[in-house]
Amino acid sequence: MAQMRNKQVILRDYVSGFPKETDMSIVESTLTLKLPEGSNEVLLKNLYLSCDPFMRMLMTKVESVEGFPSYVPGSSLTGFGVAKVLESGHTDYKKGDLVWGLTKWEEYSLVPSTQMLFKIEHKDVPLSYYTGILGMPGMTAYAGFFELGSPKKGEKVFISAASGAVGQLVGQFAKLTGCYVVGSAGSKEKNKLGFDEAFNYKEEPDLDAALKRYFPEGIDIYFENVGGKTLDAVLLNMRVHGRIPVCGMVSQYNLTQPEGVTNLTNLIYKRIRMQGFNVFDFFHLYPKFLEFLLPHIKEGKVVYVEDIAEDLENGPAALVGLFSGHNFGKQVLLVARE
Repeated sequence: MAQMRNKQVILRDYVSGFPKETDMSIVESTLTLKLPEGSNEVLLKNLYLSCDPFMRMLMTKVESVEGFPSYVPGSSLTGFGVAKVLESGHTDYKKGDLVWGLTKWEEYSLVPSTQMLFKIEHKDVPLSYYTGILGMPGMTAYAGFFELGSPKKGEKVFISAASGAVGQLVGQFAKLTGCYVVGSAGSKEKNKLGFDEAFNYKEEPDLDAALKRYFPEGIDIYFENVGGKTLDAVLLNMRVHGRIPVCGMVSQYNLTQPEGVTNLTNLIYKRIRMQGFNVFDFFHLYPKFLEFLLPHIKEGKVVYVEDIAEDLENGPAALVGLFSGHNFGKQVLLVARE
């Protein structure tokens, strides 16, 4: 029975403030590459892992995200990834299948067959896309924008963290719908992913004034990724019956004391619908999502920018880099080529 070394990225201890590479460590364990008799688990060889901002919340003892328990110090991180099935005790999966879904930050993972895994049927696009545009971030952009944003042609859309894994897609979906789109990001090079306008929020001393410059008539849909001061400024610039799908609040994840938002009364007299959501509630739409998006990818109407780091050893740096704007586009970790 083959015993394989299994490199893992583990959490050393719960994190306070900004995460550091030293909050994680690389360890080696061994794994038997054979399922126990009668097991209905699935043995995976991980190929790509997804670096996602929500993982920061799981590094704190008190927080957990629906669908994800908090990380436990001494155990490997959990997240979304693309993997190859090596052995399967479940009829839904067979040896050689490519899948994406929840896995661990290690070379090989033994996962319960009840854990969310999608079989990859379309292999004429890069496999790494299933950590991003065709995976959880893509579904998040699709569900948040179309299901909660209810966009109409000609509407004005603002996106924060517009060059990230989700934001870059929301902007392109909005353009396909015929909307006017402005994004904000943390540097000049990150601007312009086919949007009408984009700005570097770090160069804007007055966010309210910046938004009035780009949206003199106000904002119909704000796709919320950052929270804090940006949300406060946006609330002043929303139009009556505006919609705010709340996807993330990355400006708050590393603060020991979250910032207050002072302009919430705008929700009342502008009749704004502001709604948080979790992508797990929308995975039933995945077939519909693929039907919508695959033709656009193949025709070059939707582009996707990836930032790929190689080897598990570089996993901690890639993950921590999300919080200082090191990545441009979707941050992916390549663990192994098939």
